[in-house]
Amino acid sequence: MPADPGPVPKSVFATAGPEAAPAGTAGGPTYDSGMRALRPHRQEPPQARLPSNETSTQALVLAGIADEAAHDLSTQIEVLTELGWPAIELRTVDRLAVADLTDARFAAAATALADAGLRVICLDSRIGNWARPITADFEQDLAELDVLARRARSIGTRYLRIMSYPNDGLSDAGWRTAVVTRIRALARRAEAAGVTLLHENCSGWAGTGAARMLELLDEVASPALKLLFDTGNGVAHGYDSFDLLGDIVGHVEHVHVKDADAHGFTIPGEGTARVADCVKLLRCNGYRGAWSLEPHLALRPHEPGELAAGAVPSFLTAGRAMAELLR
Repeated sequence: MPADPGPVPKSVFATAGPEAAPAGTAGGPTYDSGMRALRPHRQEPPQARLPSNETSTQALVLAGIADEAAHDLSTQIEVLTELGWPAIELRTVDRLAVADLTDARFAAAATALADAGLRVICLDSRIGNWARPITADFEQDLAELDVLARRARSIGTRYLRIMSYPNDGLSDAGWRTAVVTRIRALARRAEAAGVTLLHENCSGWAGTGAARMLELLDEVASPALKLLFDTGNGVAHGYDSFDLLGDIVGHVEHVHVKDADAHGFTIPGEGTARVADCVKLLRCNGYRGAWSLEPHLALRPHEPGELAAGAVPSFLTAGRAMAELLR
């Protein structure tokens, strides 16, 4: 492993690259300096409480989407081991999506992770993502779900990350109907398979607005559909992540940590995504799940290409910054 990395650029938007327990506790909103009161949702989830100085005694589960450090699994394992983290969120191995690995290659990967003492907290699918608009063949999503559900069970995880389909020429009403229909079918299939779909605030119909996320949960009405909150996606997609979180916090089951500013993605804590405030809000509302690093410093899944130089050092620096934010 390389020596402790030196400083990395604060903004690296222009670099190239590829793409556990329920949260929420009851109680009305409180107020903190500079914070807003939170609006209740018509489903009446636990109302968000604003950050205080409370800290959780629950052991932190830190993880990373380590294909942003290296394509090969051995280096991904080395990086997470260097950070001292117990878990990985698995997206690709040798540039292949988890669902595209042969059974033999997946079994070998699972063995390597187990031997390293790393558990898999989530498998990241391509279902509904930036490369699969609403007009794409739905059968490929159903097939991917079947493969990933089987593999998730084999390694002891229940979480599969999904998105909600970018539009491709449909009316707004048609887009909504098609998305709800697809995700309802996926959730029923996931429920039968014993896995949980985590919808991320990223690409798709319900990707950037709390109202649509909550509407999707209402319409699908399945225990197999929960929310994944990414702290940094709001800057890239033009909304305030902290404001969005206040409306969905009672439904957040998993968290991605990244940060960004107007120039690009940054080390966690150095951007304008209010990552520290998001962490406090989640903790104050009972979040006890994992914190998974997805820094987008050297690799971005929707911009295929080589990892940027210094991918391992930048991932380590981002990881240490995330750990410090979570102290």
